[in-house]
Amino acid sequence: MKYVRSSSKKYLPSKEAKRISLAPEDIYKKAEKSKIKFWANLAREGISWIKPFTKDYEQTSEKFSWFKDGKLNLCYNALDRNLDTPKNPAIIFIPENVKEKKQTLSYLQLYESVNEAAFLLRKKGIKKGDVVSIYMPPMIEALIFMLACARIGAIHSVVFSAFSAEALRTRIKDGKAKILISCNYYFRKGEKIFLTKKIKKACRKIKIKKIIIDRKKTGKIFVKKNTPIIPPEPMNAEDTAFILYTSGTTGKPKGVMHAIGGYAVQAYWSGKYIFNLKRNETMWCTADIGWITGHTYACYAPLLNKATTVLFEGMPTHPTPDRFLKIIKENKINVFYTAPTALRMFAMQDNFTSKYALKSLKILGTVGEPIDKETWNWLFKKIGKGRCPIIDTYWQTETGSAVIDALPGHGPFIPSYAGKPFPGIDYSIINKKGKKAKSKEEGLLVQIPPFSPSLIRGVWNNPQRYKKYFIKGKYDSGDNAFYDNEGNFRILGRSDDIIKVAGHRMSTAEIEDAITSLPEVIEAAIVGKSDKIKGMIVAAFVKTKKPITEKKIIERVIKKIGPLSKPSEIYFVKDLPKTRSGKIMRRILKGLLEGEEIKNLSTLLNPESVEKIKVLIKKELPKKK
Repeated sequence: MKYVRSSSKKYLPSKEAKRISLAPEDIYKKAEKSKIKFWANLAREGISWIKPFTKDYEQTSEKFSWFKDGKLNLCYNALDRNLDTPKNPAIIFIPENVKEKKQTLSYLQLYESVNEAAFLLRKKGIKKGDVVSIYMPPMIEALIFMLACARIGAIHSVVFSAFSAEALRTRIKDGKAKILISCNYYFRKGEKIFLTKKIKKACRKIKIKKIIIDRKKTGKIFVKKNTPIIPPEPMNAEDTAFILYTSGTTGKPKGVMHAIGGYAVQAYWSGKYIFNLKRNETMWCTADIGWITGHTYACYAPLLNKATTVLFEGMPTHPTPDRFLKIIKENKINVFYTAPTALRMFAMQDNFTSKYALKSLKILGTVGEPIDKETWNWLFKKIGKGRCPIIDTYWQTETGSAVIDALPGHGPFIPSYAGKPFPGIDYSIINKKGKKAKSKEEGLLVQIPPFSPSLIRGVWNNPQRYKKYFIKGKYDSGDNAFYDNEGNFRILGRSDDIIKVAGHRMSTAEIEDAITSLPEVIEAAIVGKSDKIKGMIVAAFVKTKKPITEKKIIERVIKKIGPLSKPSEIYFVKDLPKTRSGKIMRRILKGLLEGEEIKNLSTLLNPESVEKIKVLIKKELPKKK
């Protein structure tokens, strides 16, 4: 079934896509009439309330609330209300080791397991408002304990399982966690990754209880009979659902706080409208549950929509490059949501996609960073077979859910453009003068009040840091962007990724897009380097699949953008430093160029790449001078 049709340089929904769209044809018009009423109506329609709310939206300065006097329970909405079809699959867990069998938990089995986990937490003394640290890979028990926390009103703080002992320790201490839940090991790239030593180091001289799951028994931990049913704790809509720490290369991590009511509403409706996710359909979000993408679209949104979520333990290219395609085919996945970096990794060995029809797929989504045209087209043609719309979602840990995108039944789907703000959310571009930018004018991306329901409510233990998220009454995303004549937004990257050369502002994303359009190039990262004459010069870090000359790269940039944007320095690298969510860490590259000491590599998928690039810069710099 074809869901898209071509129209010049963009794609539009087909008649069939419009017909099956869960987002009504007039949704944007309805939202524009009154954003507050729009969200209030969605909240009443999509979420089950213990006590219905009467207060829709309130705001004083940067402080705001949604559904303030309402009471609900996030776990109840994700589980209990789905027990009318108890045998429907809720979670499919696929181990990295192909010799292990996949495991499927029905909604009833998940409900029983969550109750048992909630009972265990209560037995350990965990109560409403306590912080629970979860240090686990994407496995069944991770979701079980997240939901168990939501059931009893505890605040979960999931820590990415590849983080160092020190990173875990920092998050435990800042959150004042009462208990740590983890596992002894997991698999990644065919190797056992042991967590027990890191746990011991992280918890030294800290009084904290622990629950350590045996990885061998995953999916079989909670099988007791006659465990008491733990009633869902009535929670105020503005109570904290969870903390999720964000961090860069330096500085103290920020504990981003999300409110239960607003988060539940936006997770539910964004899952339904952005991915056209229907009951009993299957969604695979490849993000680790240690990131916000994994929280929302590997856990809560699919379960809130009574769908099936797929969890995969390791690398989607292990043990063979087509592993991810086999998973899609064997599990009849309808929605595939991943990062552009992962897609480029798949595209490196594109000699297998023609073997897979992937007829179950209807939606392809990307997240984590702007997707370049080359990768967009590869995904559209090779994976979606020209049938499926690509939903390029823009959002952040702070927004909780995707906020800019092209809805499947509405479009348009434009390579390298995210799309329009989600209905009921207002984004704008502010130029250097602090005024609303014109079409095609680059500037700072900001959210206009009324703020979206799942937007950040605070920074744990740091109210002053929370205030810095706002500028003149608007939420400051910290990203640069522009929009076209039809209001479609193109995200250009962090505002500090804008390079100013000889007084001219240049977007790193645009230069990267030009370089990655070369068939020899896999990916590229552009950063600005201080220069005495020009103020800043363009430096390019390029990963290739075939040899290519610096001259060819420079000529392509000049042709696509202009001579002012051409790189002054080009470094050919074997790998670029990235987080597990797929973001290239340009700040690290910039720091290496400037000779800075990189203090924190705990967020990286491939920390070894940093030292290699450091050596390369020292070796190449004399030649470039």
